[in-house]
Amino acid sequence: MAQETATPPMVRVPPIVRKILVSLAGGGIALLITNATEQPQSTNLVLSSFVGGTLLMVQFLVDFERRLLSVENVLQSGLAGVNEDSRQMQLLRSSRLDTATVIRLLHHASELSQEGPTVMYAFLEQEIRRLSKLMRELHAGEASYDGEDQDWLLSLTGAAASSIDATSAAADSEFWDSPLGLRYLALQGEASRRGVAVRRVFILDGDDPAAAQEIERVCRQQSEFGIDVRVMRSSGLAASSRVDPMFDFILFDQALSYEVSSAPALDRGGRLTIAGTRLAVRPDRVNHRIRRFDELWNAAIPLAR
Repeated sequence: MAQETATPPMVRVPPIVRKILVSLAGGGIALLITNATEQPQSTNLVLSSFVGGTLLMVQFLVDFERRLLSVENVLQSGLAGVNEDSRQMQLLRSSRLDTATVIRLLHHASELSQEGPTVMYAFLEQEIRRLSKLMRELHAGEASYDGEDQDWLLSLTGAAASSIDATSAAADSEFWDSPLGLRYLALQGEASRRGVAVRRVFILDGDDPAAAQEIERVCRQQSEFGIDVRVMRSSGLAASSRVDPMFDFILFDQALSYEVSSAPALDRGGRLTIAGTRLAVRPDRVNHRIRRFDELWNAAIPLAR
């Protein structure tokens, strides 16, 4: 079996040596040509030196131009990135979001260790995508979430500046004794203390004395937190108002409507099961909810002292 002949490694000639060799070759050819024309020896040497030097200079100029173009391309790419970053920063500064908060988010993202667990990065990216989706949907006028979103409810309560107008179904009275309900109630109390007008209408469905007594207890509890509470029975609504089945919604600053839709069945704890949550900022929908709340509020009865 014939042995394979090893291919000798290719010798890489340094660029400067290659330029010198090309210049010497050009000068040598020029010397041969001038010798063939029987020119004086001094003339032959001058011409060959001139040709060799010219070739060397041309090579350096070509190499310089190539490097200059490369630098220009890098600078253009860098400037394009800088221009895009500047454009995004200008858009951010022109928005009503707090620029410092967004910059802190970017700063904290850049500080994350590269050695962290993969699941942590996957979780953070998912949260960022969720926030991005929320902003995109609210920009379009409406955002939705399957099930109950506690973060929206609590964050909006903490962000309210002038008013919180809410309706609550009596069937969900046990919510107010749950950890979420107590936390939500505490945030409403804080909102009331900072000057936010908090109103709530409890809607009774039927004439169950036990349900009425439970709602009275919840109403007195909420009154202690500075919430203006009223109660009404669904039978007291006008026939035209019963066309709209939406009873569970909250208006924040009369500019954003937080709405929940309930599933037909109760959960094991007797609470209404939340099928979906929606945030609406479209003026037509918000104005509809404002009229709806005013109608319920005017038809409701204040809590007896």
